[in-house]
Amino acid sequence: MPTPQYPQRGFTYLGLLILVALIGMTATATLQLGAVVARRDAEAELLAIGEEFRAAFLSYANATPAGQTRYPARLEELLKDTRFPRPVRHLRRIYVDPVSGKEEWGVVEAPGGNGIIGVYSLAEGRPIKTANFKSHDLDLVGKTSYRDWKFTLPADALTPAGPLAARQE
Repeated sequence: MPTPQYPQRGFTYLGLLILVALIGMTATATLQLGAVVARRDAEAELLAIGEEFRAAFLSYANATPAGQTRYPARLEELLKDTRFPRPVRHLRRIYVDPVSGKEEWGVVEAPGGNGIIGVYSLAEGRPIKTANFKSHDLDLVGKTSYRDWKFTLPADALTPAGPLAARQE
């Protein structure tokens, strides 16, 4: 008896291969989307941490006693400002850079090199966010590197003499 010929032989195998390929493409797309979401979250956290640093630099500058420099020489001085009988804390901790994952920050030196007025991320890479920043971050618009995102002391918010300086006179 001759064996019957089935023209659909291998159809199930081909369907299974197509299904495995579709699952692979879906998994790859999901991983890529997850990476983009993680970068966006890291950027949002970097902006929040940058605002914390900016507020700490402003607090340090405005609390400066008369005759002393308004800028810290090191970031650690924001944690424990020993210019007073009782140390003042302008920042709770030195944050880890959420983009690079490192504790190290780039620093922006004050004019004349007599202290630090800002920080920036040392992370390599191009930011996803390049527009639609809050008003205090408008200088970040169009920047093409995380290293260009500088969080500096807002000079227009400085008081002529720190409030603690006025109390100590």
